[in-house]
Amino acid sequence: MKYNNLLDAIGNTPLVQLNFKSEARIFAKLEYLNPGGSMKDRSALYMIEEAERLGILKPGGTIIDASSGNHGVAVAMIGKIKGYKVIICVFEKCSNEKLQTIKSYGAQVIVCPNTSLISDPKGYHSVALELHKNTPNSFMPNQYFNITNAIGHEMSMGPEIWKQTEGTVTHFFAAAGTGGTISGVGRYLKKQNPNVKVIAIDSNHSFRATNGNPKPYKIEGIGMDFDTPVLDKDVIDDIVEVSDENGLGMLKTLSAEHGFLVGPSSGAVAWAAYSYISKLKPTDVAVIMFGDSGRAYLSKGFYDYEEVTKAEIVLEKPAIEEIEIHMPAKETQINL
Repeated sequence: MKYNNLLDAIGNTPLVQLNFKSEARIFAKLEYLNPGGSMKDRSALYMIEEAERLGILKPGGTIIDASSGNHGVAVAMIGKIKGYKVIICVFEKCSNEKLQTIKSYGAQVIVCPNTSLISDPKGYHSVALELHKNTPNSFMPNQYFNITNAIGHEMSMGPEIWKQTEGTVTHFFAAAGTGGTISGVGRYLKKQNPNVKVIAIDSNHSFRATNGNPKPYKIEGIGMDFDTPVLDKDVIDDIVEVSDENGLGMLKTLSAEHGFLVGPSSGAVAWAAYSYISKLKPTDVAVIMFGDSGRAYLSKGFYDYEEVTKAEIVLEKPAIEEIEIHMPAKETQINL
């Protein structure tokens, strides 16, 4: 396909069947094949262009937001193409690859300390809000609280999945962070078929999972850590909690056995779907979200194996008589 610009290439990502030894068919939506490398391209573009339509974001303006990484990459990419200055606040847990990618698009990055609560004044969301407040002609997509986040996925990814499965999808699995993907896609699918089951994946250490006593966890892009209007609880049928051990452990299985090098939240979603297999019928069609690529987390060591097999190379020394040495004649001049 041909596109007029890079932003037109966002979306239309492949749906690939997974061999999870299940009688039901399970497909992965490869969102890491978006131009910015994640599903966040969709919601970021929709929020920015909605702000442009409403006159909230004007030419020469500055886009400021908080992100665990992928949304920041998407905003930085889109901002560069559209000619806006971009400032992204991230937390210390953000992978170095994502941080450097944001910088590569020319955006300014502010690294904030990890905090347990999104309302912490030292946290990346609070810092972004303060910057937005004090920066003239700025716009904050505010992905964590902007309902347009979910609408972007409802308008884009939802129809794609329905079309790609020819309306046969019965289960949808996605990580719940901002709540945009699970809510938007889930809402669209249920409008087409109310019987579609929508399963949200949460960290077992999130604010919700611990009843308000969150604990640190390593998986990025996941975790229901605050109340937000973006999350449409009415479309969620079930919530599966995943530990760092299970979610991160699944990454090696996906890469080494299935050929999918995906990010930590995708590992959590895959583990949840795999653990859900016993509840699926042979006629079911499940779609799971692979939100970003493992290439954005290689420095984290999630994909390393404790033992590295080294090839043993045996060099046989040739017999002297088999070696021919050609020397130039004495009169030959060699210029070095």
